[in-house]
Amino acid sequence: MENGAAQPVIVAIDGPSGTGKSSTSKAVAAQLGLSYLDTGAQYRAITWWMVTNGIDIEDPTAIAAVAGKAEIVSGDDPADPTITVDGTDVAAAIRTQEVTSKVSAVSAVPEVRARITELQRSIAAGAEKGIVVEGRDIGTTVLPDADLKIFLTASPEARAARRSGELKGADVHATREALIKRDAADSSRKTSPLAKADDAVEVDTTELTLAQVIECVVTLVEEKRAGK
Repeated sequence: MENGAAQPVIVAIDGPSGTGKSSTSKAVAAQLGLSYLDTGAQYRAITWWMVTNGIDIEDPTAIAAVAGKAEIVSGDDPADPTITVDGTDVAAAIRTQEVTSKVSAVSAVPEVRARITELQRSIAAGAEKGIVVEGRDIGTTVLPDADLKIFLTASPEARAARRSGELKGADVHATREALIKRDAADSSRKTSPLAKADDAVEVDTTELTLAQVIECVVTLVEEKRAGK
């Protein structure tokens, strides 16, 4: 390292829902002074736009035809990750059950993935201090040359318990079924499926507290920065 300064580091954090991915990614970015990008929010944003504009979610051709229309802008501050679509703040709107139930179908359309992947790469390239990018295909497709790739896993039971804790009053069993269904859809899609990169470090979060997961990832990033 020249002059002993920390090099900008690009960290890819992938994994299914309920593994603590977002909480971990935000905390690690904040602790290390890195930018942060929630790629799932971008797919939710384009899904929200499709729903709002009455696009038939069952019709991939209709989705593909308008994949480039929405203007999606993501803030990169881990303490306040903003997201707007055509200038409208959609941070809350994209978390509704309606969007959640449709995001896998929209995300599976190759034209949508190409559009969002391009957006993600430009954000990562512009992050001067480095960035933590979280999603499902970051280490494999979006940023295959990331400095550090981490794949978070956890048992379906642990993930469902966490998700239903987030979704107040949600039924753990129903949540577990929904998670398994979404994982199957995202893992089996032809374009950029949810998958662990060959050179990713796998961290099983089932038995770990959030603080332990954060500590583990921060250590991995610091070792990478130090050139170990």
